[in-house]
Amino acid sequence: MIVKFDNVNLNIETPSLLSPDKTYIFFLHGFTGSSVDWSNIIPFINKNFIPLSIDIIGHGKSDCPDELKYYRVDPLIEQIKKVTENFAEKKFILCGYSMGGRLALSFEKKYPNILEGLILESSTYGIKDKTEREVRKKQDKELTEFIKAHSIDEFVEHWLNKNLFDSLKKLPEEKLNKIKNEKRKNKKTGLINSLLGFGTGSMPCLLDNLKDIKIPTLLITGEFDQKFSEINKEMAKELPDSKHSIINNAGHNTHIENPKEFINAVNEFLIDY
Repeated sequence: MIVKFDNVNLNIETPSLLSPDKTYIFFLHGFTGSSVDWSNIIPFINKNFIPLSIDIIGHGKSDCPDELKYYRVDPLIEQIKKVTENFAEKKFILCGYSMGGRLALSFEKKYPNILEGLILESSTYGIKDKTEREVRKKQDKELTEFIKAHSIDEFVEHWLNKNLFDSLKKLPEEKLNKIKNEKRKNKKTGLINSLLGFGTGSMPCLLDNLKDIKIPTLLITGEFDQKFSEINKEMAKELPDSKHSIINNAGHNTHIENPKEFINAVNEFLIDY
């Protein structure tokens, strides 16, 4: 289904049956991903909830406008709000992976009263230190230059060769090739603008905001992802109502590397919250 907002078409993958009586969960993918990333998760979500997945602007089947303004945090939040208004008649849950988790957390800051809960996988509140934030912005800019100078195929290989994704190499070759093929469907313009507009270095640090989040929050990281597990341990201390689940035999992308345990963690959260 396509939802139009400010002349931008946003793609949403919806189940065949929608029910306004149930709580909706909107799934937000990471950088270079798409709604397809959740295809092995959504069929197994607790049937008392309605799961939908969104192609964030610049990714998947959503538009990739040239104007950078559409990719900054406030427009991204308004795009997600527009999508949710087309479906949810009451409070809903946001589930975001990596970049999608940062967007979900940013959404909560602006619209806390319309959320029922948060599920943040391998995500972060941003970068505390201003100097480190500027270094990251520079790195993101350098990555955009790499994208411009290379083919999408070359960029996908370059991106997945980062240490952060080492554990993906343990996947069966067929599954890893499927992941790469999906990422290759993205367009350069969308990826470049996503990095410039909402890269980690461009995101405002939300650490001080965590203590004000009153809704139930599930933090998920992989046992091999030491960096993000430490970040999320810190987040769990600040969040008043949170649980941190560490997924076994998984790195940064837990819902792809160990989908069964990811699903179990999410469904347990949905029962308890």
